Amino acid sequence: MSQTSQHPQGPTLFVADADVAALAEWPAAVAALRDAYSRPIAPEMVPPRVMARGAGFWLRGLFAVSPSGRYVGCKLISASPRIRRASYLVALFDQQTMDLAALIDGSRLTGLRTAATAAVAVDLLAPHKPLRVAVIGSGFEARGLLEALLATREVESVRVFSPTDASRERFAASFREQGVAIQAVPEARAAVEGADLVFCAARSRDESPVLRGAWLEPGMTVVSIGSTLPEQREVDAQTMARAALVVADMPEEVLHETGDALAAAAEGIDVGAKLVALADVAGGKPGLRRRPEDIVLYKSVGGALQDVVIAEMLLLKAQAEGRYLTMPATIQTIDK
Repeated sequence: MSQTSQHPQGPTLFVADADVAALAEWPAAVAALRDAYSRPIAPEMVPPRVMARGAGFWLRGLFAVSPSGRYVGCKLISASPRIRRASYLVALFDQQTMDLAALIDGSRLTGLRTAATAAVAVDLLAPHKPLRVAVIGSGFEARGLLEALLATREVESVRVFSPTDASRERFAASFREQGVAIQAVPEARAAVEGADLVFCAARSRDESPVLRGAWLEPGMTVVSIGSTLPEQREVDAQTMARAALVVADMPEEVLHETGDALAAAAEGIDVGAKLVALADVAGGKPGLRRRPEDIVLYKSVGGALQDVVIAEMLLLKAQAEGRYLTMPATIQTIDK
């Protein structure tokens, strides 16, 4: 029979959304993820995500062991596209004691980890020069991508497209106020033309691709973060076909669970033959060198490693700055 542990157990901390906002810093987030992806990561440390589906809603679970040795954690996402609501929770357990160390509001954290991981990929894949950037999308995710990039790389110019005139103009105006040379354009193709780096952070309402491979030019780096489920589309099959390398944060999920890869496979494109893990690129795996004229695609579905590493970083900062709540009770760790 299980018994209550005789070892002293610390309290569980809660980091609220407002504290996450105050603690979040792009350079620190990018550095934490770059370090994590450069360490050895065994497959069992980041298992595939799981999803339970109901009538018009779903619950997704993502799990990972941090390579730092501090925490093991999970993120839970409950979402209902039908009523357009979602909530996010990250739980961290101490790897040494198994105690529940912290619960962290995962809503803002999700955008932080997605954009910061993309910035890691860009730094590994895009040419090291002032970048000409195209942004397709003007929402929360697009803003995060550009903010993370501006915090870590030199940007020469930006062109942004989204279907709504007012939205893309607001997006451009807000970055222009920060001194960014940015222009809102009326067509996606006009944004992409002449770019070094293309950010895709948008999907059309009918799930038709918003980026066409025919628009791509030699040497471009493409980042696609907007389509993460089989029924979603963001880039067309020709984009997948023209990419010499497809880098994925979660390769098996990108290959088998994203509409972009499934549509490409249906057209006879062997995406798997050119698919590599971001961890292999960050870890310097041999044989991944590419020619300057190659088109490279970074395809992200989001992974628990990102969530746990960013949550860990936020928790350490929260403890240092006193930005947390101590929960009045916690779950009991037991001796088995």
